[in-house]
Amino acid sequence: MIIADVKRYIVLAFILAVCCVVVRSQTDPQIGQYMFLPTAYNPAAAGDGDLMRAAGMHRMQYIGMADMPMTTYFTFSSPFMIAKTKHAAGVRFMNDRYGLFSNQAFYVQYAYRHRIGRGYLSAGVDLGFANISFKVDKSNLDSVAKLNPDGYHRETDDALPQASGSDGVTGMGFDMSLGLYYAAPEWWASLSYSHLTQPKINWSDRTFMTLQGTLYLAGGYNWKLRNPDWVLKPSLMMMTDFRSWDVNLTMLAELKQQYRFGIGYRIAGSVNILLGVDIIPGLQLGYTYELPANGLIKATYGSHELFLAYGFDILKPKRTNKYKSIRYL
Repeated sequence: MIIADVKRYIVLAFILAVCCVVVRSQTDPQIGQYMFLPTAYNPAAAGDGDLMRAAGMHRMQYIGMADMPMTTYFTFSSPFMIAKTKHAAGVRFMNDRYGLFSNQAFYVQYAYRHRIGRGYLSAGVDLGFANISFKVDKSNLDSVAKLNPDGYHRETDDALPQASGSDGVTGMGFDMSLGLYYAAPEWWASLSYSHLTQPKINWSDRTFMTLQGTLYLAGGYNWKLRNPDWVLKPSLMMMTDFRSWDVNLTMLAELKQQYRFGIGYRIAGSVNILLGVDIIPGLQLGYTYELPANGLIKATYGSHELFLAYGFDILKPKRTNKYKSIRYL
């Protein structure tokens, strides 16, 4: 009991300490349900819980604003054995659209898993390509020129890449991420670094875009109450490109390992409401509504995020009709 209490205090102290971080804007996609989709930002989470798992997420951010960000994730991973060692492999796909930019990225993931204590420590890597497009034809420079009749602005800008078609310009770059992930029945922790190669996306001889490396730190704890039907699950995720920061704090309540609801707060300026349910054994559905807690609330109806996942155990033979829940997430 003493060790369990110490762990709880450490988790709470860590959450309070993170609350003091100064936050600025982020360019990487936001994930409100990060605790359910760890392979989206950490390849080492592949095969977590010995589950073959397919998951998808669609996020519509800042509904009502022009060119609002929209992000779609799809991930698939499966554990496997080599001799007596555990491994996992998977793929992830991302389609991210924000303003005049769009990013389609595809990665192959691998993780090596080693048992430590009551859980597994995994080290993982993913390799892939990021394909980024820029809609030059929609860059409305002529309206800027009308607002500045002094002639400083022009209807065309030599600094912009010249597009041969209406779809704008597109470039591709090799991308790589690394991660560590530990999961035990009571808690989990994640450390990863994306865009390790800092891919340079060339659109022309003079125009390009560089994806900056991003560090992710996440973790959570399963807090069992006296009533065995209820479990509290505090968690957090911090992300930074070392020029700006963002932290997402979440508190979920789970009933009978099937129903989930909770609230979250993103220090950059938003409040989340999370709902979730296991429709059938292994099939998980989640929804998040996010409302800005700053001046953006005057220009948007909020953000919506829908999550769907299915997982099942392939490493152990089925002896009963019971299923193994995704308890680590």
